[in-house]
Amino acid sequence: MNTLIAPSNVTPSHIADVRSGLNVPLGELSTSHTLQCLYVWSELGWLRRLDSAMATQLLRLDAGVSSAVLVAAVVLSQMEGRGHTCLAVHELAKRPVDLLAWTSDAVNAPHGLQALWSHMPQDKASWLAVLQAAPSTCLRLASAPDLGQPLVLGGTSEMPLLYWRRYRVYEERVGQNLLQRAQNAVPVDEALARVWLDRFFGQALEGGGATAALPDSNKAAEAQTDWQKLACAVALRSHLAVITGGPGTGKTYTAARLLALLLALHEGPHPLRVALAAPTGKAAARLKQSIDGSLKALKVQSLNVSETADATAHATGTAQSDAPLDLDTLIQRIGPARTLHALLGARPDTRMFRHHAANPLDVDVLIVDEASMVHLEMMDALLQALPPTARLVLLGDKDQLASVEAGAVLGDVCRDAAQGAYLPETWRFAQAAAGQSLAPRFQAKAGQSVSALAQQTVMLRQSRRFEGPIGQLALAVNTGDAEAAWACLRGGNTLAWPLQALQPDTPQTVCALALGSTGQSSYTDYLKLLTPSPAGLDATAHGHWVRSVLLAFDRFRILCAVHQGDWGTLALNLAVQKALADAGWLKPQGEWFAGRPVMVTRNDAQLGVFNGDVGVVLPNAQGVLKVWFLDGEQLRSVSVSRLAHAETAFVMTVHKSQGSEFAHTAMVLPAGAADLLTRELVYTGITRAREQFTLVEGQAGLLNAAMARPSVRASGLRLWWV
Repeated sequence: MNTLIAPSNVTPSHIADVRSGLNVPLGELSTSHTLQCLYVWSELGWLRRLDSAMATQLLRLDAGVSSAVLVAAVVLSQMEGRGHTCLAVHELAKRPVDLLAWTSDAVNAPHGLQALWSHMPQDKASWLAVLQAAPSTCLRLASAPDLGQPLVLGGTSEMPLLYWRRYRVYEERVGQNLLQRAQNAVPVDEALARVWLDRFFGQALEGGGATAALPDSNKAAEAQTDWQKLACAVALRSHLAVITGGPGTGKTYTAARLLALLLALHEGPHPLRVALAAPTGKAAARLKQSIDGSLKALKVQSLNVSETADATAHATGTAQSDAPLDLDTLIQRIGPARTLHALLGARPDTRMFRHHAANPLDVDVLIVDEASMVHLEMMDALLQALPPTARLVLLGDKDQLASVEAGAVLGDVCRDAAQGAYLPETWRFAQAAAGQSLAPRFQAKAGQSVSALAQQTVMLRQSRRFEGPIGQLALAVNTGDAEAAWACLRGGNTLAWPLQALQPDTPQTVCALALGSTGQSSYTDYLKLLTPSPAGLDATAHGHWVRSVLLAFDRFRILCAVHQGDWGTLALNLAVQKALADAGWLKPQGEWFAGRPVMVTRNDAQLGVFNGDVGVVLPNAQGVLKVWFLDGEQLRSVSVSRLAHAETAFVMTVHKSQGSEFAHTAMVLPAGAADLLTRELVYTGITRAREQFTLVEGQAGLLNAAMARPSVRASGLRLWWV
């Protein structure tokens, strides 16, 4: 038997050994040669070193484990790194080029994927038999003793799924918790809810939605439905509400009115305890700003009950609700929105949190924005820490990129949200509590099996901000309509057209965008504010200056799909910084200099900064450089000497941009990386733009390739409620 090699010691002779080791009769491949093959793949960059290390761990656990089980574990680890929480066993029987989407060199090399796969089982039944024959490493649920095996076979008999144990545990707990919250009915005074909802949204006409939504009385019930009003009503019924919708559909506007509604109906002995949270600091700040703004607008809105609402209240025998709501106290009591890590009390350098099932959060209502970014492990931690009696409201765009880490919880919950599938009791409640009628296509079909989660999920369908060319482009991309997308991009004949597409030969065009040579918003918007020096300003004037710089910086952003390569964030950040310095806009001196934008790359609760927070290096009133952040209207600063984990942020990934909006967004699709691009990535990049959007294709055809690749993450989460 050959001696096992470490990945860092791979040499051409080792590759030759692997080739010879693979050249054996079928069924005689040793685990030693299998491991050597996996190590070589890791060294060549075809696998992560973590992936091949997982095979070593299994072999230490069971020296008799088969090569096929080692390979299955490595594939599962690789897929987990791509965001999947499990691996359907039948996928292992696919052509290896389809399974791992490797390059032809990696597949067809003599020591490559195809060579190894010739020794593997060839169909689902054979793979399943191999996994079931490894009781020391793979647990068969409900049919074998639980010995703490690292691998778990779950799913169904028709669709067996292979998991790492911890992801199987996360899915079970998250699935059961969400279902229980959705099924946990809360008594609702429907007549009183109707009165308040009419005050907040406008009174519904007979058989239809809000008056404001009825410019044409002949529109069908589908167009008449006020989905925001319906979402508020539905959220009253249980301890879970999911509100999804694209940009501009009013998710946080709806959540603010839901909070006011809960305050109006609250009868407990203690004040309503509300918390706001989001996955990133930027998203949390925007959530707080939006909620506060909506509540303040609601405060000044006339809350006098209309004559029709009075009549409704009188007819139902309900006390009239013309008493004012104490929204000021509600706003103050909510406090700042926090990242999920801060809310749960992240413990440095561990995966543990201060709040958990034995030390739950002290809240009655928790609203989580940008829920598409919440990965499975974080959702599990959140649900464990949330009291069973607390209401959870998840807000997010189901079509955006899923979390960087494994899992797509919001996507799983909202997979059928567009269809509605509402049961008769939901129809009745919608009419009684909100005066809303549902079009037939949103009603569950006779005999259709629908879950309690579907009854607590509402999709907002009318965008009030993305109705122009940017919205049309986002819709075209989301539906995979390449012809319509290019029609949008090429549809403008004037300089005022907000869309443009560029196909430059070199990345230098990105630098031109940063310099503002196209006449659109650029980084010169904030750099021109750096002079004159703020020295001598009093604290108030200095704060105004810092705020103006940060707001101007947020008018433009360059987004990328990758970190590496000429078209990635690392190279483009250097190129943009050099271009700005050459043009005289920046004076880089060492690592820290005035005007440098930075992104925090690691949570630091002591400093109050979290992964994804973006700030700008600016002098304080005494001329000392600090990194300044803007959370809503609140300024905060951190000494540059204390911010150890940060990187330049002229250019950031699309993933990191979620939860943010910019007046002008430029999205770079890298040449040679078509296999890395997805429809969701492009959609997310487009919807970061508020006024202008520029597409930069490193080579022709990248946009079409991305639209043709919708992202689907393997998951068994829906099995817990479907």
